[in-house]
Amino acid sequence: MRDRPVRIERLRDLVLACRGLARARGGMPRVAVVRCAEGFVLRAAKAAWRSGVAEPVLIGDMSAARRRARELGLDIARFEAIDVPDDQAALDAALALYKAGAAQLLMKGLISTAALLKAVLDKEKGLPPKGVLSHVALFERPGSGRLMCLTDAGVNIRPNLQRKAEIVRNAVGVMRALGVKRPRIAMLAATEKVNFPAMPATLDADLIAKMAEQGEFGPALAAGPISLDIAISPRAARVKGYRHAVAGRADILCVPDIESGNVLYKSLNSFCEVDMAGIVAGSEAPIVVPSRGDPERTKLYSIALAAWLAACGCREGP
Repeated sequence: MRDRPVRIERLRDLVLACRGLARARGGMPRVAVVRCAEGFVLRAAKAAWRSGVAEPVLIGDMSAARRRARELGLDIARFEAIDVPDDQAALDAALALYKAGAAQLLMKGLISTAALLKAVLDKEKGLPPKGVLSHVALFERPGSGRLMCLTDAGVNIRPNLQRKAEIVRNAVGVMRALGVKRPRIAMLAATEKVNFPAMPATLDADLIAKMAEQGEFGPALAAGPISLDIAISPRAARVKGYRHAVAGRADILCVPDIESGNVLYKSLNSFCEVDMAGIVAGSEAPIVVPSRGDPERTKLYSIALAAWLAACGCREGP
């Protein structure tokens, strides 16, 4: 989307921006919901439509979906429905819709994330790859409301250096699509010094920072290794004497592995009750992978983020 430059500064801005874009273009993007017969999926799809963010195409066992919708008091009669019996048929239908231009994004329902991503990556039936798939979670920093993103808390288990570079590239593309022209990347670790081989992540972080200096990610700044407190707190950076343009001002928090990322993600969600917008980036189509435990707003914001990225033609390169 290049109609005009837009800066998204709050999660609620995503919903408003998607609504405005849909009005300007004469219609909402369509989201293919894979295996839709579950309450949290149907509620999220209906909320996205009601908010003017995206129009769902429901795919799966429609008898079960309609029965569940009646139990919840949801009217889904207006939405296109594709009745298929199993996971594979639902995946095939969703991918066919996308390839035909009849859907612009994908959303996980009663199917595992692994199965959905495997189908997306399938060389024959899937989507043309644009790089490594990775999870990007957008959130408002507690206390300031400034948007930040966390990656990767949901897809890559123990990424090597090359994969981390792709994870960073995906996150940079997301932040640029939100209007951050020169994202600041914090390569998180337990210390600010390279300690190899005891802490391999510190060496990776140092190398990623050097790659950023050489322009590998386009206009971007990266610091690493850097601890979480220094990355987000100007006071901590000042007290510890860490001087870097990223210190205290990070836009992207890149974790060493999925375990640390998942703990940080769920700490923000559980302790701080921070709303998130989570998507899988790196594919031709943004993918929404909601969790049953996510708050309703998080599910709506996730669909809105995917819709916005689809409109922007993300992923952007350097």
